[in-house]
Amino acid sequence: MLQAGRTFSILLMLLHASAACEFGPFPYSVTGIVCRMTKPAALLLNQETAQVIQAAFRNARFPNITGERSMRLLGKVAYWLTNIQVNDLSIEQSEVELKENDAIHITIKNVTAVFKGTLTYGYAGAWFLKLFHSVDFEIESSIDLQINIKLMCQKDQVTADASDCYLSFHKLTLHLQGDKQPGWLKQLFTDFISFTLKLVLKSEVCNEINFLAQVLANFVHDLAANFVQNEDIRLDISLASDPVIKANYLESHHKGFVLYKNYSDIFNDSVFSPSLLTESRMLYFWLSEHILNSLASAAFLDKRLELTITGEKLQALFEVEDTKVQQKVVQMIFQGTSYNDSVAKVWSLTHPQISVQPEGTVVKSLVGVEISIFPPGKESLMVLYMEKETTVTIRAAYAEKNLILYPLDSRIEFKVFKCTADPSGNDPSIRNFLQTMISVVGIPEVVSRIEPALTSLMNSKGLHLFEIRNPEIITRKGYVIVQLDFSFPNHLLLDFLEKRL
Repeated sequence: MLQAGRTFSILLMLLHASAACEFGPFPYSVTGIVCRMTKPAALLLNQETAQVIQAAFRNARFPNITGERSMRLLGKVAYWLTNIQVNDLSIEQSEVELKENDAIHITIKNVTAVFKGTLTYGYAGAWFLKLFHSVDFEIESSIDLQINIKLMCQKDQVTADASDCYLSFHKLTLHLQGDKQPGWLKQLFTDFISFTLKLVLKSEVCNEINFLAQVLANFVHDLAANFVQNEDIRLDISLASDPVIKANYLESHHKGFVLYKNYSDIFNDSVFSPSLLTESRMLYFWLSEHILNSLASAAFLDKRLELTITGEKLQALFEVEDTKVQQKVVQMIFQGTSYNDSVAKVWSLTHPQISVQPEGTVVKSLVGVEISIFPPGKESLMVLYMEKETTVTIRAAYAEKNLILYPLDSRIEFKVFKCTADPSGNDPSIRNFLQTMISVVGIPEVVSRIEPALTSLMNSKGLHLFEIRNPEIITRKGYVIVQLDFSFPNHLLLDFLEKRL
């Protein structure tokens, strides 16, 4: 029943896969995210193919094999092979080749496996003689596999069709009851069952490989969907066009629309072109400026762009300069209250505007700053409130499993300024000091809070499991390119297969 259900699910998957997704006449126009995996990455991942093939052999549900044949003098001879299991599986070599606009060709050479089970046979003789007997058997095999995997769109996500699968047998030797020497019984049943057994192995192993290919495609999709989601904010990674297979890379194009509660966005003016990416690195991610803007809007709506600063952090901000002017300004603003009895709040008043330029990512935002003091025995008092338009250019890097942000070229323009120490707003010393403090310490402090938060978020999605080498974050007008080399965490796929199977 289990085998029938799995076979039906594979047939159903193939029926769905045969109907391609519908895309508009200009699919690149709605492309927000692109993933390009080049030939070196495919070769690296192919090293994990052995685990998938081993899982396919182990998990294949081999049916009982039955047969019957008429023999002179002996009458009809019938046989049953039951309890077929795989032991001692090994793989000598695996190769992968990308065929442009066709498929991923994987060749698995010299798969050696021992199949064990029980052979029951019986025959009715010409003189009404009936004999039935059961013996244990082993079948030594040596097999080559050729798997051609096509990437298609099903339900707006990448699906893998590995139904184009071939098994070639170099060796298929039957041993009965552990006897390795030829005998009349062994010769008799080797002739009977070899052809049928080859058909059964091909059918069941190829079906299981096809099933696993789809399971792994879903696993990669779910892994990616989880990576780009945090609480109520997520990205729609449904396909914007059919997956592409070239001689040197695989490429998938995704919409990348931001979804947050009742907020969703859409765009149709993407600047993506395949020529924007090269083939020198193993993995590329292309991100539209529009996605970054939409993520910032969703973060603003979710009230994530708020920061509270107290104690030593607040002291470090206001003691950026050890001068008499600084000491006087701090005394005026805090009215003699200690930093431990004070709190500063910083938040974005409007949706931040993000634009990507060759020099970096430019973030423009209207920010509110409020400082309150809590003198002992007295009611709290707001001593400073200001609104300022801040424009900061940020460059990003990733090293030693940490995101690093470099704030550059900050510009500040005060829109609203209220201070109890300067009701008229005519004292330039306070405003000049605050402008210096915000530029030199305030903006770097905010960025330093964002760095570990984003690093922690990415690591919670499993990014730290990968050995990422020489990552580069490149900004161009309207888009960002992340390019890198990597090592695949061996246990990730193995753990998944063990849990799934």
